[in-house]
Amino acid sequence: MTLSGPHQGLPPLRSGTPLNDAHAGVVLVHGRGGSAEDILSLAERFLVPSIAYLAPQAANHTWYPYSFLAPIPQNEPGLTSGLTAIGQALDSLGAAGLDATRCVLLGFSQGACLALEFSARNARRFGGIMGLSGGLIGPEGTPRNYPGSLAGTPIFLGCSDIDPHIPVGRVRESAAVFQGLGGSVDMRLYPGMGHTVNDDEIEAVRSVLEAIVLPPSASKA
Repeated sequence: MTLSGPHQGLPPLRSGTPLNDAHAGVVLVHGRGGSAEDILSLAERFLVPSIAYLAPQAANHTWYPYSFLAPIPQNEPGLTSGLTAIGQALDSLGAAGLDATRCVLLGFSQGACLALEFSARNARRFGGIMGLSGGLIGPEGTPRNYPGSLAGTPIFLGCSDIDPHIPVGRVRESAAVFQGLGGSVDMRLYPGMGHTVNDDEIEAVRSVLEAIVLPPSASKA
């Protein structure tokens, strides 16, 4: 994996359980204008033990310059560099013994778009893919013939039905693509919600994390 690009050389921030002691890992991808610190604060709401959190940091707090709906070449080299940063974070989790089935990709807004695009381009059985106010990247008509299979990976897509940045049609299209890739898709559109994360989305993420790290009896308690 290439080590060059605007977002390389910025080590991800970490929180939660130390990598070598964790039962699962989560890569958290912040939104435009946000930071690794911001997205790590979201993890404090999940309340699930034994998880290591890694949050890559975008150069100048932006993964790519234009809308996620813009022609893909306009968002280079930031887009490819951001995808590489996610891959590097997953490599760090893998080096600690956490294979993809125990790793979750979670992003908000621009970070959700990036995490979803990475997941589609690198389809395999992940522990989970959580897109909070995001969708697959590229203008209308972008080919979605991604190779591979998500093999039942839990996919959560949560978004406002009037989000000013994320067209609801793109959320629905993304859900269909992930279902076609073999994901187990849970799409929830929230009437009139702003561009934010709500408690129902937090609960949805928590349930996926609990299914990875807790025994069945404990996760149902």
